[in-house]
Amino acid sequence: MSEEEVKKLLGLDAELYYVRDDVVNHYALSFILPVPSDTNSLHFTWHSSSKVDYRLGFQVENTSAMDQPQSNISAQGEVPRTRSALCIGICFFIYFSCVFGLCVLKYTAHLCVCLISGYPSLRIEKNDLRSVSLLEAKAKVKDIAISRERVTLRDVLHEGTFGRIFHGVLLDEKDPSKEKQVFVKAVKDHASEVQVTMMLTESCKLRGLHHRNLLPISHVCIEDGEKPMVLLPYMNWGNLKLFLRQCKLAEANNPQAISQQDLVHMAIQISCGMSYLARREVIHKDLAARNCVIDNSMQVKITDNALARDLFPMDYHCLGDNENRPVRWMALESLLNNDFSSASDVWAFGVSLWELMTLGQTPYVDIDPFEMAAYLKDGYRIAQPINCPDELFAVMACCWALDLEERPKFQQLVQCLTEFHAALGAYV
Repeated sequence: MSEEEVKKLLGLDAELYYVRDDVVNHYALSFILPVPSDTNSLHFTWHSSSKVDYRLGFQVENTSAMDQPQSNISAQGEVPRTRSALCIGICFFIYFSCVFGLCVLKYTAHLCVCLISGYPSLRIEKNDLRSVSLLEAKAKVKDIAISRERVTLRDVLHEGTFGRIFHGVLLDEKDPSKEKQVFVKAVKDHASEVQVTMMLTESCKLRGLHHRNLLPISHVCIEDGEKPMVLLPYMNWGNLKLFLRQCKLAEANNPQAISQQDLVHMAIQISCGMSYLARREVIHKDLAARNCVIDNSMQVKITDNALARDLFPMDYHCLGDNENRPVRWMALESLLNNDFSSASDVWAFGVSLWELMTLGQTPYVDIDPFEMAAYLKDGYRIAQPINCPDELFAVMACCWALDLEERPKFQQLVQCLTEFHAALGAYV
């Protein structure tokens, strides 16, 4: 999608692409694209250097809200060898959610087009802006800075408005024949100095901490004239929230779908990492599945929240105070008084446990973010997930006690979940 088209839809000077030079933009495949109600067409450019067949179809959930989309190409055929225009005509009668599905051979691109009257805020949290300049942020990570030449970027794993996460390769400093895989967090060329500074400062949240269930930064690239990059050890199944959602999609057709015991094991690992942070008197403030990663051995690690607001914009909301916050994961005292503690992290852990048991669903999805504080104060909470054992939901409920002293400590959660995991194993 051209810069002009993205500018029209999102008001941003940026491109949106799905496959380019045989590199798949995995995040774009599930990108939530807000489309203004006065938009009557979407324009894409497509071509292939080799023979690729395609099949095109549309699904409309409510035809009273939206006409069946029309395109300037046939329902099936061969992808053109030269750069060509693909136009999809749309007509909306009222604000309503709909889904486009575009499949090109083995590459599948899903655009979830949500018509909304406003967009989620992309403002920077004022608490992160304090008085830290870009020079100061760079100075704090100077001791782990490496040459940009040692880093090779591969696939885009996740992309937002101003940030990207790549799968990269880092060459060994002493022996270039040796290499290791890394996550690379980077900002785009149009990112502001404030956004660059924010990425660097938030990336340092877990720096210097060592635990098997934490993933702190390992290196940075901060050379003059180049946008900074942050490197973290690679976890080959990637972001936990995206992984859970993939599991949900595959659940019906996968005889080896992820088990309840696996999910509880993930929860134990997260609680172990958080217990370590609590002992070190470190408050995370943004614990959620989106800020965890996982590998193919089911090892889970907690990460910082650098770029999270940009990569998961629908999980953050501005309540009129210039702070873009994870409202649906926050404890009541954090919402009302901006008070954060290990106890508020416990609350967020309860919501994260709910995310695990629902395979990545969004909590409180039907509640207006502006009404969350009143909703919680009145004693309401998210419902027990389907097929979630009563004992496990009771653990979640304890995490959401209004009285901070009534919430369990992380070490208690580790013990409780470990015992529950063992009990599940006894029935397998």
